[in-house]
Amino acid sequence: MKRLSRCTTTLCVIVLLVGAASVSMRGQWAPKVGEWPTYSGDLAATRYSPLDQINASNFGKLQLAFRFKTENLGPRPEFQYQGTPLMVNGRLFVTAGTRRAAVALDATTGEMLWMHSINEGKRGEAAPRQLSGRGLSYWSDGKEERVIYVTPGYQMVALDAKTGLRVKGFGTDGIVDLKLGLDQEGLDLTTAEIGLHAAPIIAKDIIVIGAAHREGGAPKSKANVKGYIRGFDIRTGKRVWVFHTIPMKGEFGYDSWDPDAASYTGNTGVWAQMSADEELGIVYMPVELPTGDYYGGHRRGGAKGPESSLYSESLVAVDIKTGQRKWHYQLVHHGIWDHDIPCAPILMDLVVDGKLVKAVAQPTKQNWLYVFDRVTGKPVWPIEERPVEKGDVPGEWYSPTQPFVTKPPAYERQGVTVDDLLDFTPELRAEAVKLASMYKMGPIFTPPVVSKWEGPRGTLAIPEVTGGANWQGGSFDPETKRFYIFTNVAITSLSLLPPENNASDMLMVRGVARNPNPTPAPAAGGGGGGGLNVRGLPLIKPPYATITAIDMNKGEQLWRIAHGDTPDNVKNNPALKGLTIPRTGRPGRIGVLTTKTLLIAGEGGFATTPEGRGAYLRAYDKATGADAGQVFMPAPQTGSPMTYSVNGTQYIAVAVSGPGYAGELLVYKLGS
Repeated sequence: MKRLSRCTTTLCVIVLLVGAASVSMRGQWAPKVGEWPTYSGDLAATRYSPLDQINASNFGKLQLAFRFKTENLGPRPEFQYQGTPLMVNGRLFVTAGTRRAAVALDATTGEMLWMHSINEGKRGEAAPRQLSGRGLSYWSDGKEERVIYVTPGYQMVALDAKTGLRVKGFGTDGIVDLKLGLDQEGLDLTTAEIGLHAAPIIAKDIIVIGAAHREGGAPKSKANVKGYIRGFDIRTGKRVWVFHTIPMKGEFGYDSWDPDAASYTGNTGVWAQMSADEELGIVYMPVELPTGDYYGGHRRGGAKGPESSLYSESLVAVDIKTGQRKWHYQLVHHGIWDHDIPCAPILMDLVVDGKLVKAVAQPTKQNWLYVFDRVTGKPVWPIEERPVEKGDVPGEWYSPTQPFVTKPPAYERQGVTVDDLLDFTPELRAEAVKLASMYKMGPIFTPPVVSKWEGPRGTLAIPEVTGGANWQGGSFDPETKRFYIFTNVAITSLSLLPPENNASDMLMVRGVARNPNPTPAPAAGGGGGGGLNVRGLPLIKPPYATITAIDMNKGEQLWRIAHGDTPDNVKNNPALKGLTIPRTGRPGRIGVLTTKTLLIAGEGGFATTPEGRGAYLRAYDKATGADAGQVFMPAPQTGSPMTYSVNGTQYIAVAVSGPGYAGELLVYKLGS
């Protein structure tokens, strides 16, 4: 008995540390049990809830509690409804109708309690970021309650959460024009193409607002509005600070730019969600690319070291109250792959090699999870600068090295080799190899090429330009220290063409060389250059969508599964007749939700099911990845799911939409 009750010093310390980490995480960021007061559930962006009324034994018995249709709340129906609702004090808060409307619903019945609508006219209709966005933000000091959201026309609106009326003392009649106070001279900000899809983040009574632009694959010119990040007072709406993501002369990082490029280059905003540690007083900002996603010859760096053009594609930590830089880490040097950071960094309290680590983990499009000490910015596991291939696009500048993550391992494929190509049958493999031979293949960071019809027509890349991971990000269980993420597995071709007039100040633009002697493409597709497919099948072998689980204390992968059924175009393809095809997963923009026992995620894309055309909301055993139930949805998941509890009843809410199916919020509970 004595021997069984004793423990080694090391073991006791580790147990105590794990306990301390758990208490710290749940104490600092956990919302009131059963509520979901921020876009990601908490300021740490964990997308976790300890609720367990809905579990593997009953998930398949979920029934619709209510549904909220959005098609009549804006100027037109919306078919990409990407929001996540909030739930506080028995009320759901959502955006809808391409953000003309912010709505409060009774969280048990779906009854509309109030709706605030704003018509921005041409300002909203011409905005670069349309739709209802990811959602809104909630704040309370125990007396007042406010809801904050950003319109397509880049205006910040503050509403009384109880009544839906604009807050009179905030900005001008409850509105702050975000196109003002951007610290940019000589720019017509009334027409500037800047906006935001993300929900604001509120910490320490400061609202932090990011910036998004028109998609940069083919920008109009090398110049654009700069995506500076700002902090505003929650009570008055006054700007408290601004962080120049392209540093001004005299600021840290300015020397990493060519001076001319720093003056005209734009973008470099934060279009993704952010996270914050109120205890440390830090907000963590995932910064995107400068202007031009695939060509950067006009934005050469000025530094001698590997870092170039700060703070592009960097995770930046700043003081919540002042906006002053605490630390930064550049994840991609001089990016030309559109691998801008797409989602919220996740705060994690870990025990690594027996030591408590306050960490921040950044999921990325390139399928790496970059993990840092969130106090110092030092990598928790080594990130190595390794040589990468230099390209030959005229006028381009190439970074000689790129950062490579050593732990955790990549959560999906990176780069393209013959082994990644379609292989259902030897004949299909041969056609895939023939098609791929027209392109350049290589590892991650293989540069784009100037497209030539005779070859190479482009650089084959996995992940594709929208990721791996994208805006939906991942989920973290603070009790078990496990991280979960959905990943698209698709292939793209990166290719550039010079502008038609060959003007020296114009950008190389993304495009594919045309066949100088066009002939009708063969009926089989693919081999005739009609796309990256063979007989209507993706050029690469499945899975096409996965969910991966990682033990964050060890930096090791636990399991990976194909998420979603096999798409109809694969399942019913004549070339696969007679073959047994395992579940391949279905691509989409899929956020995951973790509860006490389950991992929950919906499918992307419509499919034919026994219940009709639609998709499934699926649950998995979060420890093993084993199926734990499914529920039919009339349309695929397009917004990330959340869960809440009112009067002892647990609910799961998820936004769905798709071609021909306008945005709708579905709310499930167990049947009586």
